[in-house]
Amino acid sequence: MPPWMGSLLTRLLFIALLAVQTSNIEAQVGLPPFINYEQVREQLIEDVLIPGGITDKRVLDSIRNTPRHEFVPLNQRPEAYYDRSLPIGASQTISSPYIVAIMTQELDVHADHRVLEIGTGSGYQAAVLSPLVKEVYSIEIVPELGKQARKVLDELGYKNVFTKVGDGFQGWQEHAPFDRIIVTCSPEEVPQPLIDQLVEGGLIVVPVGERYQQMLYLMRKKDGNLEREALRPTLFVPMTGTAEDQRKVIADPAKPNFVNGDFEEPPLPSGHMPGWYYQRGLSWQETSNRAHYVQFDNDKPGRPTNLLQGLAIDGRHVKKIRVTAACKVTDVRQGLDRFELPAVSVRFFDDQRGMLDIQWLGPFRGTHDWKTESRIFRVPEGSREAIVAVGLFGATGTASFDEIRLEVVNP
Repeated sequence: MPPWMGSLLTRLLFIALLAVQTSNIEAQVGLPPFINYEQVREQLIEDVLIPGGITDKRVLDSIRNTPRHEFVPLNQRPEAYYDRSLPIGASQTISSPYIVAIMTQELDVHADHRVLEIGTGSGYQAAVLSPLVKEVYSIEIVPELGKQARKVLDELGYKNVFTKVGDGFQGWQEHAPFDRIIVTCSPEEVPQPLIDQLVEGGLIVVPVGERYQQMLYLMRKKDGNLEREALRPTLFVPMTGTAEDQRKVIADPAKPNFVNGDFEEPPLPSGHMPGWYYQRGLSWQETSNRAHYVQFDNDKPGRPTNLLQGLAIDGRHVKKIRVTAACKVTDVRQGLDRFELPAVSVRFFDDQRGMLDIQWLGPFRGTHDWKTESRIFRVPEGSREAIVAVGLFGATGTASFDEIRLEVVNP
C-alpha cells in the first residue's frame, strides 16, 4: 500500500476500498500532517467499533489507550487509525482495529488469565490484550517481525507481554497451560499442541479454513476436545512456514474462484453471508422475481456499508476479467463527497501484498430498478490476489446487488 497520497487520490482509493477493510475515519476527521492520535482513536471507536458490535467497555478502553501508530512503519502512520489492515513487512499485515477488537471481545479474557497468541505480527494484538490479562505469551515465526515487535513492546513498556521467534503451532509448552489462545493466522485445522496446552473449559479464537475461504471460530475445550461456534467469515494473510506449504486445498490463481455471488447460500446463524467477509449494513432479501439478493441501507453520510471477498489471481496467466453485477438503487445520494457512491470494486495485489491497481463497476446513483452492468478489466501482470468489494461506500439510501460474477476472458 502506498504512503499518504493527498485528499483527492485518497478518497478515490477509499471508495474502491484501498485497504482490506474500510472506515469513514478519513472522511469524518481528515487526517492532518500533525495527527491528533487520541482524537482519531476516539473517532474510530465511535464510528466503527461501537456500531460494529464492540460492547465490552474494557476492550474499547484498551483500543482507546493503545497507540496503534507505534506498531506500523513510519510511512503508514497517517493511516494507522483507519479501520484497515496495513503492511508491516515480510508479506504480512497488521490486523484492522475492528478485527483485533472483535477477536479480543470474543476471547472473554479476565484479569487473572494467561493468554497464548500465535502470530505476534506487529505486536498490536498483544498490546491490546496486555491491560486486560495477567500475562500474554506471543510467538512469531518470521524473525524480523518477531524482533521488531519485541523492540516496540519494550519501548512502550508492555512488561507482561513475553515473545519468542518460533513455530507457533507447536505452542509454548514450558508456560502451558493457558486460559485463552488467540490465533491470528489461518490453519486448516487447529494444531493438536494448542489443544493440549489449553486448560479444560478454556477458549480459542481462530480463523480456520482454506486460503481465501476462512471462518472465524470460537472454540471451547470440553473433555479434551474442542466445541466450535462459527462467528463470521474472515480473511487473514497467508501463513509462513510448513503449515501453509502443506495445505491440502490450494487455490489456483490461474483459475480465480469467486463464490456465492448470487447470494443463494443462506446467511450463517450469526447473520453473515457465506463466502464474504467484513459485512456492514447488509440484509438478505427475497422476492418472487429474484430468489435472493443483498441490500445495503445507510442514513449517515460516510458510514461504511460493504461486503468483501478475496481470491487468488495470477496476472501472468489471467490477462483480463469480466465483472458483471445486477444493481437496484433507491434514493441514493453521495456521501461526504462525490466519490462515495455504490459500486463493485476489484483491487489487485502483488506477491508482497502491495496494491497494484483498482477498478470498479459503477458507480450507481439516484433511483432505478434492477439493471445489469458489465465491464472488462485488465489484470496487472504482477497480480497474485485480489479483493472484490460491494456496497454503498459511504453513500446514503438503499443499494441492492445480485448476480455478481467474475470471469476470465483471456483471448
